[in-house]
Amino acid sequence: MRVIKILAIVSFFASPVFSQSKDIVAVARKVEALRLAMINADSSQLNSLVVSWLSYGHSTNVVENKKQFITSLISGKYDFTDISLKEQSIVINNNIAIVRHKLFGETHDKDKPPSLAKLGVLLIWQKIDKKWMLVARQACKL
Repeated sequence: MRVIKILAIVSFFASPVFSQSKDIVAVARKVEALRLAMINADSSQLNSLVVSWLSYGHSTNVVENKKQFITSLISGKYDFTDISLKEQSIVINNNIAIVRHKLFGETHDKDKPPSLAKLGVLLIWQKIDKKWMLVARQACKL
């Protein structure tokens, strides 16, 4: 009987940890899906990953809404040919996830020569109807 009580107590306290680790994996997958969608300028994938009220801040002090963000990528205004994410951390509190990483990318923006991007990035994801959605992003130059 004592073993059952101990197992019940351990599982009670372990359940939130397990749940959070599942959410961390889910958010990491969403970040990866966003990375690929940005490289491929995949409008349907981008549309499915971000909320309608997105705030997307660039390192150049430009802030875009959802429509502007997606249009900028599919038009080639901003064209990532490669993106690598390093030193990523994910912290979750209830239905909010804060993701930080360093982004190293190759770009070939419309009417510009190819260049390298080195950015610090902060992403805010919110779990809405059991689905993690990007609500905000801000970048700064490294």
